[in-house]
Amino acid sequence: VANSNPKVKSIFNSWKSKEQLKSNLSKNQELKSALLEETPWVMAAQSEEEQMANVGILFDLTRMANEKEVIIKKLRHRQNSDGSFSWMPDGRPNRYITQLIVEQFGHLAHLGVVKQPLNNQGEPILMQSIEYIDREIVKEYNEIQKDIKQKRRATDDDFLTHYALHYLYARSFFPSVNQSRDTEIAAAFFRAQADKFWTEKSLYSQGLISLALYRHDNANTTSMLIIKSLRERSKQNDDLGMYWNLNRGWFWYELPIETHSLMIEVFNEVAQDKKAVDELRIWLLKNKQTNHWKTTKATSKAVFALLMSGDEWLQETELASIQFNSEKPLQFNKSEAEAGTGYIKKSFAAQDLKKPIQSVTVENPNSTIAWGALYWQYFEDFDKVKSFEETPLKLQKEYYRENVNDPLKIEKVAEGNQISQGEKITVRVTLQVDRPMEYIHLKDMRAAGFEPIDVMSQRRYQDGLSYYQSPRDLATDFFMDRLPPGRYVFEYPVRATHTGTFSGGLTTIQCMYAPEFTSHSAGGKVTINKK
Repeated sequence: VANSNPKVKSIFNSWKSKEQLKSNLSKNQELKSALLEETPWVMAAQSEEEQMANVGILFDLTRMANEKEVIIKKLRHRQNSDGSFSWMPDGRPNRYITQLIVEQFGHLAHLGVVKQPLNNQGEPILMQSIEYIDREIVKEYNEIQKDIKQKRRATDDDFLTHYALHYLYARSFFPSVNQSRDTEIAAAFFRAQADKFWTEKSLYSQGLISLALYRHDNANTTSMLIIKSLRERSKQNDDLGMYWNLNRGWFWYELPIETHSLMIEVFNEVAQDKKAVDELRIWLLKNKQTNHWKTTKATSKAVFALLMSGDEWLQETELASIQFNSEKPLQFNKSEAEAGTGYIKKSFAAQDLKKPIQSVTVENPNSTIAWGALYWQYFEDFDKVKSFEETPLKLQKEYYRENVNDPLKIEKVAEGNQISQGEKITVRVTLQVDRPMEYIHLKDMRAAGFEPIDVMSQRRYQDGLSYYQSPRDLATDFFMDRLPPGRYVFEYPVRATHTGTFSGGLTTIQCMYAPEFTSHSAGGKVTINKK
């Protein structure tokens, strides 16, 4: 990095000793920024100190109260005369945005953040919004009846739109607000449609149907049938909890975080299954550990799902004990823990340990989940390094050569086989991942006897995965903004240019914003002979 970035090089040259290097590496903000420029995610990065400072704002009650008043005034200013909201100022009335605001008022009321009725400023905004969406559902119903009357549609057709489903859900938070006769007829029509066509809807839509029908009539059988169907299609994992394989789309009803958050609400309110809710919360938190929630909508829905359900995980604050081998367990002092998060970091040098570590036992005295990571740093020759086995990220590195008789075919270079100088070799890296991740950096170090054939950095797309490939002097880097679960194969050609026996180098991979998710391939040697 120092050779390719003049700013980094000048900083390094100003430090005359290793001691200066060690102390300044962790403190120099200029160096951090310069190093971060070597990745394509510089704008998405945020230091831990900045994140904790933003969390601290949430505990400033005076500031939060003032901001709530500012938001209410902004909503009042942005509301149109017919009670609707636009997506952007001075835009056209947007039915979904208006229903979303009604839904968010419902979430706040459910959590007790605002009371029903709201304060004098907020209540008129909500009432006018409800009146608008009531008129819109009647308008949609009248259009359907007009089509049926003119025989453009049949009476037994599926008329259940995503907007109608979202209306039933958002409106269900305010049953005490009276509906007109026309609105009641329209809502009853769409509830009947939901009863009939729920099996043909997406996971998100089925969650909306289950909640809307249950809130209207808690003896409704369809809502319970949906719960049964959701259980049968769910996946269970000791590490990831309970989840579904969600196909991400581009519409508001196809987003994974919003869908999973809705499932927590469904199992909490309709199924009233505390164990399932806790399992669902685990998946949501594990997802946050390796992914960046890009929108305020996804974050607000996830926060609502976590706050409105399950046990109070932050109430139990006993610290976990750690035991090396069969020695006496280490007991941490609560004064060492970071206020608010309970975070503790402790390091051990080799000389501090009585004997080599053979086992590590962690005991959590709380009834709720605990989070932690264990790092082991050591030095080893590249060719003696073994691959990680127990990790969500699994890597395998192999070499292939062109078939002499058929250039379109390649054959694997078995370990111990020699390569001829000038030969074209294909490096193949196979990656397996068991959970969705974002901002992944894969680095494949090359043997010193190889030179890359493709030397241009560019974005590539294969097997449904988009990534940026960047050849460097010592390695080839792969940057992935988004990595869905699955098996992926990366290949690139090199030329055997120098003779001798070389270390094959390691292939390493790491999630940039959850660095505990890391892995590497096994080491090896490469022998290149003269022709």
